[in-house]
Amino acid sequence: MDATNTRTLTYAEAVREALGQAMEADERVFLLGEDVGTYGGAFGVTGDLVHRFGEERVRDTPISELGIVGAAVGAALAGMRPIVEIQFSDFTAQAMDQIVNQAAKIHFMLGGAATVPMVLRTPGGSGTGAAAQHSQSLEAWFAHVPGLKVVMPATPADAKGLLLAAIDDPNPVIVLEHKLLYKQSGPVPDGAERVRLGETAVRRTGGDVTIVATGVMVSRALEAAETLASQGIQASVLDPRTLRPLDDQTIVDSVTATGRALLVQEAPKTGGFMAEIAARIVESSAFGHLRAPVARLCGLDVPIPYAPQLERAAVPQVEDIVREASELVNRW
Repeated sequence: MDATNTRTLTYAEAVREALGQAMEADERVFLLGEDVGTYGGAFGVTGDLVHRFGEERVRDTPISELGIVGAAVGAALAGMRPIVEIQFSDFTAQAMDQIVNQAAKIHFMLGGAATVPMVLRTPGGSGTGAAAQHSQSLEAWFAHVPGLKVVMPATPADAKGLLLAAIDDPNPVIVLEHKLLYKQSGPVPDGAERVRLGETAVRRTGGDVTIVATGVMVSRALEAAETLASQGIQASVLDPRTLRPLDDQTIVDSVTATGRALLVQEAPKTGGFMAEIAARIVESSAFGHLRAPVARLCGLDVPIPYAPQLERAAVPQVEDIVREASELVNRW
């Protein structure tokens, strides 16, 4: 990334800039969701877009996730490029029929005669004291469904670039934005540069252990890697960025080089997406290079608590990553 062509933006500002650029470039792009208009979005992401593009293209909807997504599926089939905002990822449960049985399948059931170029953006994850019904990490739900693409940006630049690529895509794309990342800042390109879906980012290179992390866990893994380096352990940190399609070859190559893999997710361990990555590692040529069992560090198998100290204990923190990576290297 050329520093002369970037500015420092927050993650939320980067998402808003991507939305604005896409709407300026293509009149078919429009936004819909609860409070995305005058209020500017539950987390302030859509901001002033309603003043720039008007209420026809930034549409406040009734409180009905099933209706919102159903309207978007219909609009996409009619040639529009809808972008849905669901206030909390937990509320997608109200719209799963439209997401899973309609958006994901229509292209295939009609023999390719129709496409559903719809983007669904939604914030997920814990850390804001929003308790069990507003704090889940549900990426494994969506990644399990053929026909959906699933994106988890971890940096402001990726929040913009991956969203622009998702809007271009003829398939339905779920973009999962972690709530704690909205205020984080970083360099973001001026232009409408796309980040291609299906490319794992190598955030740091080290020879002792490969840490694969998603969402907010990427920045925690990078912070942990700094601490590990002070202990003489060099960690590679990989960010898949898109879970479907998944660039597993970059992960396999890194694990082949380090011989150790620590897979970190906020979501509960049972049935989580890191189990898929673990399976792909042991099914690949990396298996013969492993010096230790593939390890997973995940959230506890509990609903996210409201109490701050319990909420923090329910999901991996920096010190947990340091401990698990250190044990993986020193024990094996």
